[in-house]
Order: sequence, then structure tokens, then C-alpha cells
Amino acid sequence: MRYLTVLVEPDGGRAFHPLGEELTDESSITRRAIHHIELLDDDTVLLFAEASGSKERYEQIMEGSPYVISYLTAGDERWMAVSQLEPTEEVRRSLELQRESLLVIETPIHFTSDNHLEVTYLGTDETFGKLYEHADEMDRLAFDILEMGDYEADKSSFNRMITSRQEEVLEAAVDLGYYSEPRRASLEDIGDVIGISPGTVGEHLRKVEERVFSELVH
Repeated sequence: MRYLTVLVEPDGGRAFHPLGEELTDESSITRRAIHHIELLDDDTVLLFAEASGSKERYEQIMEGSPYVISYLTAGDERWMAVSQLEPTEEVRRSLELQRESLLVIETPIHFTSDNHLEVTYLGTDETFGKLYEHADEMDRLAFDILEMGDYEADKSSFNRMITSRQEEVLEAAVDLGYYSEPRRASLEDIGDVIGISPGTVGEHLRKVEERVFSELVH
């Protein structure tokens, strides 16, 4: 079995679904992760998600959305929400592909700081080929491959949270003493070792730190 990690971005919009776009635009709500998503037999979607911020505002949006059939929330600062939704055609087709093939989505699916999705799929090269074809057919979706390799069942999910390039930058940062107290290396020093700009080093380390801290608080 193989794994494939991709960054999925809505092309020309801020979300993959009108409801998601409304939630994204609401500054009092931070969408954290999707723990389960499933296309039901009646072609509605069952979604189990995690968020933080104003649960009251979230409930107001859900109550007013024509796409929401039912929902339930639980928790306080970081809270969970289960909902049954009417999908868009793009969302429905994506979930049909998962249901009809040997393609598995590893959860949780994390939202990036830009409210895009970083998704890890499990399957074979053949099923990944079908996924590529599906992505090419989607007009409102950008699909960027971050990482691909052989899946190891006993491998920590942390090792698949970051790309090989991010891992290289992180290892150099640790080896050079960037995280030591006092700090013994700069972004420039790390960039000189790897051959990339300090700005790119900083971007890689911020993404690594975001993913690690997000995983630790789950």
C-alpha cells in the first residue's frame, strides 16, 4: 500500500462548499480539522469536524444555511460538530470516488492557515491514478502533491505530517542549534547549508511548527 499527501485548494474561492466559505469568512470561528466525512446512501454528507472560537456564531450559520439538514455541537473552547449536509456536485463526485475505489482518506484532515486542506490518501498507484484523473476534471479545485511513498502501518503519523523537504530543513535547524537556548544558528545559516533562501527556510519551519503544535493539542 502507498500513501499520497496532497494540498487541496479551492480554485478561485475560499472554500469547497458555500457553507464552508461562510464559515471561513467568519473571523470568530477557526476551522481545525475534519475527523470523518462520508457520502451517505441518500447522497447527503455526514461530517464530523473540529473547530474553535464562537460556537454560538457557528450555530447561527448552521441554522440559516439551506445546505444543512441537521447538526449537533459539543464542547467549549475547542468543540466538535456533527452535521448532515447537502453537498455540491464537486464534493459529491470526490466522495463517490472514495466510496467506489480502494482509496482511503487518513484522518484527521487538517486545515492549513489559509483554510485549505492537507489530505493523506492511502491506496495503490492505480487508485492514485484515478484520483489524478478526477482532480484534472475538477474546474474549481487545485491539487498539489506534497509527498508520496510506501505506507508503513507502524509508522508514526507525525512522520507523515511534514514533507521530506520540511524534514530536511528541520533536521538542519536542530543540528545547527536553531532551537537551542541561546540560539546558535540563524535562518541564514540553515539556508546556506541546504541551499535555499532564509525566507524559504522560515516558511518551512513555520509550517512544521504549525503541524506539530496542531497534532500535540489533539
